[in-house]
Amino acid sequence: MGEADSRTNAYEVDEHPFELRHEVKRLNARLDKIADSLEKSEFKDILENYTDPKKRIITNLMAGVSRGLGLSLGTFVILGLLGYILSLFLDVPVIGEYLGEIKKYIDANS
Repeated sequence: MGEADSRTNAYEVDEHPFELRHEVKRLNARLDKIADSLEKSEFKDILENYTDPKKRIITNLMAGVSRGLGLSLGTFVILGLLGYILSLFLDVPVIGEYLGEIKKYIDANS
């Protein structure tokens, strides 16, 4: 708030009893904090985003595409690493025989 506003508020508050003045000053301080918080959080931009259906649809579409692409690429990388690590165990006696059968089954079906 500006300097003139604070002087005007102080003048109006000084006309009331002490308890009321104290409460009004406390509430004014809280309102100033709330106003600052709303300005910092860019509440207006958030509100405009959710009231414009076209912008909201485009945002949600891009978010969905990004999630799907990320999930697909992540799955590809994890399965590739898992396949590589399992191929290192083909020479292990018990596990290697089981993995060799799985590899033959996969090669036969592909």
